[in-house]
Amino acid sequence: MKIINYISVIAIPIIIVLVIIFGIADKKKIYDIFVDGVKEGMEIVIKLFPTLLGIFLAVGALRSSGILDIITVLLSGITSKIGFPSEVLPLAMLRPISGSASLAIATDIMKTYGVDSKIGLIASTIMGSTETTFYTIAVYTSAIGVKKIRFVLVAALLADLVGMITSAIIWNII
Repeated sequence: MKIINYISVIAIPIIIVLVIIFGIADKKKIYDIFVDGVKEGMEIVIKLFPTLLGIFLAVGALRSSGILDIITVLLSGITSKIGFPSEVLPLAMLRPISGSASLAIATDIMKTYGVDSKIGLIASTIMGSTETTFYTIAVYTSAIGVKKIRFVLVAALLADLVGMITSAIIWNII
């Protein structure tokens, strides 16, 4: 285990040194290339900032409004019949929108029900089998200037739904 820790500590510095060595060997202007990369990265950050700010504000408003609790109560009768615990519904609703919000909900589920409970296992599997779809689509499409995302969004949300339902089915069988 100590060797793995040692390798993980020195991996990045070794890669940086290797890049510098190969850059010098190829007679490249390493610092100028680095500065150009930083400029390009900052341009991308500036283009993405409004999109990310909108997503974060929407998630904050959704969490603080109490609408998640209302939707959970409304859907709990249906989801309990198909073996999907209502305690996991807030996670299922927020996972496609926000990674940090879904992580907070998943952590709360683990603290409340335990990591080895059926609810905890379903929540963990949902976290691993789904994506923060809106965030990912917003970042990637905004970075390249794509405006029409409906087909990508439908396919990604369908994949999230399949991941969530499959998580519940697997842990109900096991």
